[in-house]
Amino acid sequence: MQGARILYIDDDAGLCRLATRAFERMGCTIDTAQSGAEGVAKAALGGFDLIAVDHFMPGQDGLETLTQIRALPGAPPVVYVTGSEDSRIAIAALKAGAADYVIKTIGEDFFALLGSAFQQARAKQRLEVAKAQAEEELRHSNARLETLLKEVNHRVANSLQLVSAFVHMQSAALPDAAAKSALQDVQRRIQAIAQVHRRLYTGDAVDTVAMDDYLAALVAELQETWSTPAAPRVLTLASEPIRMKTDRAVSLGVIVNELVSNACKYAYPATGSGEVRIALTRDGEDRFLLKVEDDGCGIEADAKPKGTGLGTKVVRAMAKSLQAQLSYDLEHRGVRAILSAAC
Repeated sequence: MQGARILYIDDDAGLCRLATRAFERMGCTIDTAQSGAEGVAKAALGGFDLIAVDHFMPGQDGLETLTQIRALPGAPPVVYVTGSEDSRIAIAALKAGAADYVIKTIGEDFFALLGSAFQQARAKQRLEVAKAQAEEELRHSNARLETLLKEVNHRVANSLQLVSAFVHMQSAALPDAAAKSALQDVQRRIQAIAQVHRRLYTGDAVDTVAMDDYLAALVAELQETWSTPAAPRVLTLASEPIRMKTDRAVSLGVIVNELVSNACKYAYPATGSGEVRIALTRDGEDRFLLKVEDDGCGIEADAKPKGTGLGTKVVRAMAKSLQAQLSYDLEHRGVRAILSAAC
């Protein structure tokens, strides 16, 4: 209480004098007002650490005075004083914004209780100020962290794009068709990962990826890669708005890239048209279901993988990282791959 600046509002002039002497002995600076209107006017000038407001005052009572003081910018804590033991008055004062209330009595005990209420009100205010400052600092820290993470994802995406360009240049310079095809597969895998980081630095979140947006961009790239006038490929996507952590989004994106690429390469004749359908749906509250299917030639039992078989190994490795169940619908006319895992 030492050094506190107090405003005491009470229409009782004698009690105002007693309050002045009592709080000056406690080392406080005190000013008084003998009406609600006068108290609000003095409070509006500022400079007070604490205010006490009496309930019973002619004209403008304590509750109206309290309401007007609490509406002032930067209003200090207010302790409500009432001579009535009616609990409804105390409840009304607390609802109106009073930090505490004290029952008015005759004698030094009243000022001791009021002083204790003032101390508690100041301590509570300090805690609230400290909490607000900590929350503001946390908001600034989170904002800086999000900006940093977006910049990191931006740089990673740019670096992957540069690597993809190098791989493309290398594949274009190779005369061997098999080597060229292998490098092109590598390039598509890099692009699938780069798309995740593009989503992270252009989206609202920095730690999760909106899979519907991500898969739409990935499928659009695959459509542009695999569909040609001689062998048109129609890729259709149906994806629910599911969000995934970055590492899981990368694994799922690589799986979609491999399954779609395999379907585009092997399901249909080299000079014929074909459709590949991709669907991502929820499977309960915390799981997802991925389906990639075509209506092509299908897979013969015990048949050796077409190509190098690396794509199949990549799919299995990514499925393992997701702790996913990968199966094939043998009754489907073409190939239908089904992947089930936790989001």
